[in-house]
Amino acid sequence: MSEEQARSGSLAHRVPDLGALELLLAVARLGSLGSAARELGITQPAASSRLRSMERQLGVALVDRSPRGSRLTDAGALVTDWARQVVAAAEVFDAGAQALRATRDSRLRVAASMTIAEYLLPGWLLALRAGRPDTAVSLLAGNSAKVAELLLAGEADLGFVEGLTVPTGLDSAVIAHDRLTVVTAPAHPWARRP
Repeated sequence: MSEEQARSGSLAHRVPDLGALELLLAVARLGSLGSAARELGITQPAASSRLRSMERQLGVALVDRSPRGSRLTDAGALVTDWARQVVAAAEVFDAGAQALRATRDSRLRVAASMTIAEYLLPGWLLALRAGRPDTAVSLLAGNSAKVAELLLAGEADLGFVEGLTVPTGLDSAVIAHDRLTVVTAPAHPWARRP
């Protein structure tokens, strides 16, 4: 284990979780543990337990509790200032992650073999539109080898082909099976076959 890994692993044990920090900020803002608990949607006993746990973890008292409300200790005021920065950084992190997901989900490049593109993909695209109306889809149609080529070159995000073999470098999952039926004229020699 590297020194950095050791530091980051132990950091999780020394720094309170975001929920506890949000609780402390709510107590500081509202002046009441009960009001903070209500705002965060937790019970007062759960809030009190979370706050005591954070105080044990940090080794300092953060809040003076009284019948008239809750007041931050000097250490609590200092920790609250730090907590604001941590929670703000977490909000920035969350907003960035949401933006990445939105970008990922907003564009889908699909490559499909001709039969799938003509007969199956239209229904699948309608279902996608119903579930994710903001996703823009581009379709590239070709034979199975062309679909594999587009995927391997990074020019398509998802491919659909018929066949039993998967080109090297690609993962696959079977999503449907075809039923093939041979049709002949009544006078054809195969028409008499069982």
